[in-house]
Amino acid sequence: MDYKKSTAPANTVTRDMQRMAEGTGNVYQTVRIIGKRANEIAVEIKHDLGEKLQEFSSYTDNLDEVFENREQIEISRYFERLPKPTLIAAQEYVEGEIYYRDPLKDKIEEL
Repeated sequence: MDYKKSTAPANTVTRDMQRMAEGTGNVYQTVRIIGKRANEIAVEIKHDLGEKLQEFSSYTDNLDEVFENREQIEISRYFERLPKPTLIAAQEYVEGEIYYRDPLKDKIEEL
């Protein structure tokens, strides 16, 4: 999923965990699924930010040459305004966009 086009709210939202846990039957497992997806999203966002800021990096060690770059500041502000990875992951879970499986259930069903 493209996190830039996410419909996740930018602020914290109170959610009914019992209703969210209906798919897994366990609140902790639901939180674990959302947490793992949030980590994936955070890595993707960090990678994208690093790529964008890499274009502006200079390889000089002289502190006198450090200057303020407007484009770099705008890119940083854009990424700061994005919803947090946990909010994006929770929204994906609610919308049914996260695929997950339980390997223990799969083993039990095979027996």
